[in-house]
Amino acid sequence: MSYKNPKWWNAQNDSSWERVKAAFKRDWDQTKHDLGGDEPDTDQNVTDTVKQAKGKEVIPPRRMPNFEQAEQAYRFGYAARSQYGQRFPQWDDSLETQLAKDWRETYTGMDWESYKAAVQKGWDYDEKSGFRKAA
Repeated sequence: MSYKNPKWWNAQNDSSWERVKAAFKRDWDQTKHDLGGDEPDTDQNVTDTVKQAKGKEVIPPRRMPNFEQAEQAYRFGYAARSQYGQRFPQWDDSLETQLAKDWRETYTGMDWESYKAAVQKGWDYDEKSGFRKAA
């Protein structure tokens, strides 16, 4: 879509708008879900939308599976750490390649790209301290 910008519009406005737009889209998906739509529950509330729009919280992809839909991916990522944690102490491209291969062999019909974020969240979970900070 082509937009007309006022003469004062600049690259920073474009960057900020893309962030705000993504937060609004997730908020809209949540609203449709709450009103009975078939969108997944994004667990998005006004506070999340405001933090995301301000750039203080990461914006998950739209239509990211809800917990029940993503449980296999969380489970897979969590267990993968015990399998590969010594070989790959941090999430990196090599680990991701290995996990994508394992995922595709195990979960046919469940697209890796749709579940990768949930797999990484499972990988990053530590029973004692909760979620690790991304490196």
